[in-house]
Amino acid sequence: MKLNILLFLLMLVVVPLAGELNIHPFFNTFRLSFGTPVFFFFLLSIRHIPPALSGLLTGIAVVAFRISLSYFTHSGLSFEELVTLHGPTLFYYLVYGLLFQVLNINAEPYRALRVGILSVGIEVAASVAELSVRRSIDGEFWDIIKMGKVVLIAMIRSFFVLGFYNIIRLKQSVQHEEAQREQTERILLLVSDLYEESVQLGKTLSHTEQITRESYELYRELQQAESLEDRDRYARQALRISGQVHEIKKDSQRIYAGLSKLIDAESGVHYMPSRELGELIVRTNHKYAQALDKSIHFSLNVDPLLPKLHVYTVLTLINNLTANAVEAMKDSGRIDVSIRFLPGKEDTVTFSVTDNGPGIPQRKREMVFTPGYTTKYDDEGQPSTGMGLFYVREVAESLEGTIVLQQEEEHTDRVRTTFTVTLPLRKLTEKGR
Repeated sequence: MKLNILLFLLMLVVVPLAGELNIHPFFNTFRLSFGTPVFFFFLLSIRHIPPALSGLLTGIAVVAFRISLSYFTHSGLSFEELVTLHGPTLFYYLVYGLLFQVLNINAEPYRALRVGILSVGIEVAASVAELSVRRSIDGEFWDIIKMGKVVLIAMIRSFFVLGFYNIIRLKQSVQHEEAQREQTERILLLVSDLYEESVQLGKTLSHTEQITRESYELYRELQQAESLEDRDRYARQALRISGQVHEIKKDSQRIYAGLSKLIDAESGVHYMPSRELGELIVRTNHKYAQALDKSIHFSLNVDPLLPKLHVYTVLTLINNLTANAVEAMKDSGRIDVSIRFLPGKEDTVTFSVTDNGPGIPQRKREMVFTPGYTTKYDDEGQPSTGMGLFYVREVAESLEGTIVLQQEEEHTDRVRTTFTVTLPLRKLTEKGR
């Protein structure tokens, strides 16, 4: 609403000024000015303020401005003569705003032809109203030739303004679409993180189920063992452990159910074309690199025959690896992302992320998938969690896949480092696809 009020006040200032850029097509007091197209543009832009009110107040502002301008420039006319000269303009803007409101032009501003034709009719009607008032004052006759000029100028002005207005609207739509796309990407990345946690929690559930079963079996064995001393104490202890683990299992189930519900509620998009997924990963990590003041060139290689893949699984795997590659770069470099069938196998897909950063020392390559291992520290010297590559390996193995690390020296001081994840295609596609 504040924007509408600001546009309304701006209109009351700009339209009178634009009205001074004018022509006199009939060589009399009737003028055609830039005030009308500017007024038309403001009416299209302003919402929640009645156009009839805009027409009334704009007409008053225009008349007051013209009278003041003529008076202070010493036109030699009296105040009454100035009112007679400029007063009919009020009827022009009043009729224009009133018809604009009656015809409800703003209801469908995207229908350009409808709005254009109606705006021409409105301007012609407003001109007729002003000419009729002037004729009643000075008795001057106006004919069909004059009206033809009014109609022609009205068509030119109306469609020019409409075209300019739609160009602005188109630009706004493009910006809005871009904002929506960024919001969708943010949600997808957020949900992919949640999906990663749900995978780990699912594995934890499996472990707790196994511990519960083993603890209960121990409880039964201890109950039946007659030769053991203090078997009752050990039995109660085992039963207590079993109960505690069971509580953990119930809590984990509640968390898992909540995460699963959140994933389903946040996005109905579970499968996307492989290229769109790859472009999403490249786009987001390019922005990440820019945020870190790094100049990194990204390339994407996607097999066009790949079907749609599960969004969160792919993002969990590949986005982690790509972000790691971005962080490994010092200032500049290159990252290649590839999503392809395993050569000779159309039931297996490989994801690879290759960078030409500093590489990983030979003695540390066996440790990169170890929980807690990290080479990244913040500005205060605090290490990261070191769980990224561990999570990637855990997710890959839970889907019956593998992840391998390969390195080869380049001619420069850079090292070509490649992480490759290999997964069964059936784990990433919709059933029956």
